[in-house]
Amino acid sequence: MASDSGDRGTACTLEFAVQMTCQSCVDAVRKSLQGVAGIHGVEVQLENQMVLLQTTLPSQEVQALLEGTGRQAVLKGMGSDLLQNLGAAVAILGGPGPVQGVVRFLQLAPERCLIEGTIDGLEPGLHGLHVHQFGDLTKNCNSCGDHFNPDGTSHGGPQDAHRHRGDLGNVRADADGRANFRIEDEQLKIWDVIGRSLVIDEGEDDLGRGGHPLSKITGNSGKSLACGIIARSAGLFQNSKQICSCDGLTIWEERGRPIAGEGRKEPAQPPAHL
Repeated sequence: MASDSGDRGTACTLEFAVQMTCQSCVDAVRKSLQGVAGIHGVEVQLENQMVLLQTTLPSQEVQALLEGTGRQAVLKGMGSDLLQNLGAAVAILGGPGPVQGVVRFLQLAPERCLIEGTIDGLEPGLHGLHVHQFGDLTKNCNSCGDHFNPDGTSHGGPQDAHRHRGDLGNVRADADGRANFRIEDEQLKIWDVIGRSLVIDEGEDDLGRGGHPLSKITGNSGKSLACGIIARSAGLFQNSKQICSCDGLTIWEERGRPIAGEGRKEPAQPPAHL
């Protein structure tokens, strides 16, 4: 079964690197998080430029609060609220069209996986989200295969006991085409999906209940818009990177750059608060 972020769900621990140079920076960061529903246990370390906190909010929302102080923030690691590292992964979605996003996976407990992220460029409304069998992007999303389904069951909704393991239901894009979401799922395991792909579709997944010939196969959610390979990522305190070894960018320079391609090596702009 799975649940969306409406009930906020299980807390996890986030580790951010935040540009801080003095006590006033620390005070500003603390103030930005103080009294925010869904955030507790905040620890700010000036010497390590680190903020550690427990939250039931999507990491993108927390990052926006931190960067609202005028300081850059980079998510460096995720873990359970017990500071355990049971597995973490990330998928960076893209395709031939305007849809792109970042989705993170965190194993909160052996029987509970958190899937949270932000996807931009969508039409407003509901869009099916699924883990697919193969991490093969040679033909864009067309080579990702079928939904991840090791149990050989019919397609269903995330609340169904019998469904594809990769059936994550729908995420909702707002009027600006952005979907922010936080899902907890009891069937998905990070160690089963590393190297597979995550795909966002053009339409709503009918969760196997639509009566269409594709309802029990794909949820009749239309063509794939964007996809990305699910890759292992850092848990808490596992990412010590300060400079990217491939091109010498610091984590602050890298924060505002494309992951690859045009624009990655252009001169960095100074942070807003300097």
